[in-house]
Amino acid sequence: MWRGGATTAFVARALRSRLLLDPIHHPVTSLAPISSARTSSSSTSSTAAANTIVEEAAAVAAVSVSQHTGSISDALRHYGKCYRELSKVRLSALVVATSGAGYVLGSGNIVDIAGLCCTCAGTMMVAASANTLNQVFEIKNDAKMKRTMRRPLPSGRISPAHAAMWATSVGVAGTALLAWKANGLAAGLAASNLVLYAFVYTPLKQIHPVNTWVGAIVGAIPPLLGWAAASTELSLNAMILPAALYYWQIPHFMALAYLCRNDYLAGGYRMFSFADPTGKRTAWVSLRNCLYMLPLGLFAYNWGLTSEWFSFEASLLTLGLTIGSLSFVLEPSPKTARRMFYGSLLYLPAFMAGLLLHRLPNEQKAHNLAEKSELDGVLYGADLQDKERATQKRQDRNPSSMQSRPPVAYASVAPFPFLPVPIYDS
Repeated sequence: MWRGGATTAFVARALRSRLLLDPIHHPVTSLAPISSARTSSSSTSSTAAANTIVEEAAAVAAVSVSQHTGSISDALRHYGKCYRELSKVRLSALVVATSGAGYVLGSGNIVDIAGLCCTCAGTMMVAASANTLNQVFEIKNDAKMKRTMRRPLPSGRISPAHAAMWATSVGVAGTALLAWKANGLAAGLAASNLVLYAFVYTPLKQIHPVNTWVGAIVGAIPPLLGWAAASTELSLNAMILPAALYYWQIPHFMALAYLCRNDYLAGGYRMFSFADPTGKRTAWVSLRNCLYMLPLGLFAYNWGLTSEWFSFEASLLTLGLTIGSLSFVLEPSPKTARRMFYGSLLYLPAFMAGLLLHRLPNEQKAHNLAEKSELDGVLYGADLQDKERATQKRQDRNPSSMQSRPPVAYASVAPFPFLPVPIYDS
């Protein structure tokens, strides 16, 4: 609440202290100035003194207000920066991009822009919640690593309770938005991914190297979320982008774990590269998962998700990444690992762009929309028939209502006998 009342009280006290002397410290002169002030209030000296006091009080009040406003803006700037770092904005943006791509792929001939925006907003909030909870559970580990010790929680810029409240509020809001604007399937996938990331993957990082594969599952779910939000169901061709994301994450994080072995070891994390001092096994795991991605472009074309051009482009992209992993196998070193890491960063956006560029409308959703329109037409026709039957029944029960004689018929009988009497059919 703005402290305007306190400032006003301060000004009033300043005026009283300057106009009226304190009777305790000035016992002789404390009573006389009161009567004399009443008789000489119109004097020039008293007016000038009063104006000076008012100006001083106004200046003090202005300084107090400006300091208070500055403190509010500083607090907003501080917590805004903390929330951005807790949410891992760049990582969350990647999750939103994959979810949005899944939504477009799952749409029919026309993409619902409002639905796409709501799905991306809900995904962003859930991803921010998961990333924040991840940091809440790993405060001590992050404090030991050079790469993470300056985060808001290890550096003490925000309390764990505050971060947990932020994570809970945005997580609930994002899930509710998906349930309201998309459907229950999308909201369920978002909630399950939040639980899997924060409460399974995060503690598993300190227990077993299998955490990398669990994390790959977490990264593969957002495209399914987007597809489900657009088409309200999951089909076989919805698995192309999730499969690409799953297999892509293995060489990406294997290279990262190899490059940051010492940092991860200091943080207490159990990575696959710790038991592989030469790097050979790490490189072979990366190569194997790159080979798994080679037929994905052909599957996308055969399953009717994209045109034939994408199968050619995806094969070239995956071949380039495979060559990078092969060089890592032949010569396990930080140089080849870094080359494969940067190659993986280029591969994913290019693969997603090709999918969206060569996508074919989701025939299942178009078929569902056609069936829905046809069903709506049948139901509308049946409703009209029911109304007509009800009207006919009412008419059969009250035949007099259909044969009521207008007033002109009675008038034509008595007053004008020369007019013919109207005849009504029974």
